[in-house]
Amino acid sequence: MELKLTLIKVKKYKNNLVFFTLLSFMMISCRSTKIGEEAKIKQPNILLLLSDDQSFNTINALGNKEVSTPNMDRLVSEGTTFTHAHIMGGNTGAICMPSRAMMMTGKNVQKFNNQGALTSEDETMPQLLREAGYATFGTGKWHNNSDSFAKSFTHGSNIFLGGMSNHLRVPLHDFDPSGEYLKRNRRFEDKFSSVLFREATVDFLENYNGDKPFFAFVSFTSPHDPRMAPKEYEEMFNTEKISIPENFQPIHPFDNGELIIRDENLLPFPRTEEAVLGELASYYAMISEVDDNIGKILDALEKSGKYDNTIIIFASDNGLAVGQHGLIGKQNLYDHSIRVPLIFSGPGIKKGVLTESLVYLHDLFPTIADLVGIETPKIIHAKSLKPILDNPNETVRENVFYLYKNFQRGVRTKDWKLIKYLVEGWQTTQLFDIKNDPLEMNNLVYDPKYADELEKMTALLQECINESGDKVKLDQSDWGVNVIKSWATKRKEKGLSLDYTGKDL
Repeated sequence: MELKLTLIKVKKYKNNLVFFTLLSFMMISCRSTKIGEEAKIKQPNILLLLSDDQSFNTINALGNKEVSTPNMDRLVSEGTTFTHAHIMGGNTGAICMPSRAMMMTGKNVQKFNNQGALTSEDETMPQLLREAGYATFGTGKWHNNSDSFAKSFTHGSNIFLGGMSNHLRVPLHDFDPSGEYLKRNRRFEDKFSSVLFREATVDFLENYNGDKPFFAFVSFTSPHDPRMAPKEYEEMFNTEKISIPENFQPIHPFDNGELIIRDENLLPFPRTEEAVLGELASYYAMISEVDDNIGKILDALEKSGKYDNTIIIFASDNGLAVGQHGLIGKQNLYDHSIRVPLIFSGPGIKKGVLTESLVYLHDLFPTIADLVGIETPKIIHAKSLKPILDNPNETVRENVFYLYKNFQRGVRTKDWKLIKYLVEGWQTTQLFDIKNDPLEMNNLVYDPKYADELEKMTALLQECINESGDKVKLDQSDWGVNVIKSWATKRKEKGLSLDYTGKDL
């Protein structure tokens, strides 16, 4: 109570330098409010661990007993887990890029171009922390331009500016104080991607002895394909001991507009259980490999003596279908592809708590700012999750809205979910009773008993579209946007067969 009162007083008299100086001697510890040239108050460090393409349902402690994730499990037991964290979607097949741009800025997906690229005007989370007195370290996948990385980080190593690569052939940059990050200065090492990023992080943790608190961003490229986990992890998973997903389908029930995309062509149509189980085994192996490297980072953090004053966050940039609904990739609005892990642990975070509150991944930005006591930019759309961290029964929103390109739109409440598609002039609608059908298998749109719910959710979707700045008009036959060609039409135009077998990939 005394600490809270002190903070209010500091904010009220922030222009009174003498008063602030006296208060600073009286406080033992406090969240920092940057006043003058430096903040004397001790702030927590932040360690943000991000995996690539890891769905929400791939952590052992959260119910998937077929995957081995002891270190992610540890974070679940030591912290608060948001079991219903979503991404908003993207305007490109490379969902990773807009997802990361949203996470780094707290802005909605519509505020970026079709590729999800950051601009010089976008203020990033690490940039804000840097300006507030944090040492900022980055390693791994940035998936954006070098300018945005340069203004965000004061330290870095084994930096991968691209989006995807062979895990044994990652083009790396050393930290470049000039911010140029020239292509000719890239180098390659004969090590697996996660090992490279873990080694860079451990080196930073072992050697950083600055007075400033640190923000460390560790961005793995695994379990994104190519799924080529080291042998010891592949041997952990036998397809005979892995279950086919309950919502497995050989082929998606209709053309969702993106069945021709690269990710969907990683396995031939129709999908077979044997092929999907093989893909799942490789997927789980990659996740266990990431988990192992996370464990080594946590060990290094403990040995550094900084563990108890570090907020640790684990998340992923998007999910993945891997055979569910007849899909392989992430270019859809089903839960397996838009729900992600999101775990907070560390000082002040409740332990062993699971919350079902509806949140976005890009709520990370204002949440971190709130936890360390700094103001967020005025142009931000995300919401701080600190009220939920303080009280897991709290909520910050009643629904989440998502989109994919200009032909998929969806909205989710606690109990209901609506997805609408527009492909080559054909509209398709799905309505799911999420409370009783969490795997999204029973489309209720044609059941007259749910006509009122359909009308209500459609109105809510249009409301979310309008509020987000999206241009779609659901009451127009073409939604007021360019019509997307169907999968079949695009294959015909390319002279490809409609019964794809994978041979022309």
